[in-house]
Amino acid sequence: MRTLRLAHRGDWRVAPENTVAAFEAALARPGCDGLELDVRLSVDGVPVTCHDATLERVFGRPARVDALSALALSRFGIPTMAEVLARAGRRTFLDVELKVDVGLALVEGLAAQRGPELHNAVVSSFDPSTLEGVARRAPAWPRWLNVAVLDRASIADATELGCRAIAAEWHSIDADGVARAAAAGLEVVAWTVRRNATFNRLAALGVFAICVEAAALDG
Repeated sequence: MRTLRLAHRGDWRVAPENTVAAFEAALARPGCDGLELDVRLSVDGVPVTCHDATLERVFGRPARVDALSALALSRFGIPTMAEVLARAGRRTFLDVELKVDVGLALVEGLAAQRGPELHNAVVSSFDPSTLEGVARRAPAWPRWLNVAVLDRASIADATELGCRAIAAEWHSIDADGVARAAAAGLEVVAWTVRRNATFNRLAALGVFAICVEAAALDG
């Protein structure tokens, strides 16, 4: 199977990361197969796409995402998850990374756009308890455990959680690690790659998907 090229937070060269404009710019790239997006909750319980806990780094404001309503966040350009899903359509592969436990709002929002089987999408997180929450609410949905290092311990953690894949920082991925993950029944995903040479090397190892940005997004 061809390795998927997933735009990491969209194309931040064109627009601020995790915004509709950034995602649309990424999907306009011929080699882009899908999107990686970060999800948090607004103060009124709406899933929105933003990586950081505050607006400081991207928007120059110290306010916390979870202290503002979805409407207030939209004025900064932060969209709801539902908006992004609608723009992406059902053919775009989605890696929905949870920065917090979004609860039932995640399941309802994703199911509304991708169906109860979660068509062409996965839910990922660095937090095992968040993935456990998803598993309780939607047991059949594919989940990825995000980790800093692809090693025996992280593979064991992903297996125990019932994940379909393990997503590791790309420097830690080698042929032995991919083989160990495969033996445990796990696909391997890499983050975050900026050079095509790196993408091609990881693809040759059998990595399932790679979160990319900059030149690696152009293909």
